[in-house]
Amino acid sequence: MPSPRQNATPRAPGCPTEHALPRHRGAAIGLLAALAVTVQTGCTPVSSASVDAVKLLVNQHRHQAPTAATVAALPYYQLAASTRDGHAVLILGNVDGAREDWYGSHHVVVFLEHGQLTGTAGMPQNLDGLHQPADNPFIRGLQHLSAPVEYTYTVDWSPGYRYGVPVHARLTPAGSAQLDILGQSHDVLRIDEELDAPAAGWHATNHYWVDPADGFVWKSVQQVAPGYPITLVQLHPRRGKPS
Repeated sequence: MPSPRQNATPRAPGCPTEHALPRHRGAAIGLLAALAVTVQTGCTPVSSASVDAVKLLVNQHRHQAPTAATVAALPYYQLAASTRDGHAVLILGNVDGAREDWYGSHHVVVFLEHGQLTGTAGMPQNLDGLHQPADNPFIRGLQHLSAPVEYTYTVDWSPGYRYGVPVHARLTPAGSAQLDILGQSHDVLRIDEELDAPAAGWHATNHYWVDPADGFVWKSVQQVAPGYPITLVQLHPRRGKPS
């Protein structure tokens, strides 16, 4: 079990705990019916009828990639996630300030804040915590970047009890692009983020595709831990400022 994240806020009583990505590549719709929840500043279980409907849809589409129709058929915010171990569609189960908790099956959860991956649980490797400086550029919005920006944060990784590892990051605007999600085209800005952690002997690059109007991150490739990236794509996004 991953250690508690220092920057995590406790969930409301009765909220689901750690859940999501299936290891086998065929399970593209790894929706967890038992944890299907409505999105509030907390979380409330849906009715048993809704859970049964989700189970039915999962069984019908277990070996199919998500489509506009299958995403629209579920009344939940949905996020596609993929690693080298598998693919899944996660459901937004909890919102706490800027933090979004995305759940799937097989005991995995993905934490996002302003589109940035700040934690995971239940994966072969986990980001137990990401601790940003007060001037975090993700809070300001990546759409405002007109030149490279450098900053430093610390991360906690497991297994291996690698805690408080300093990471130097350099965000660089990489121009305009078009992104297709479920047949819908989005005009986006691509932002590249070079990561360097000399203490861990690690260097990597993250990529973000953001809305030029408000900085919403439609797609990203981010590092869970050294050598373990995850690709995240917003299928049914929750837009706007957190309440």
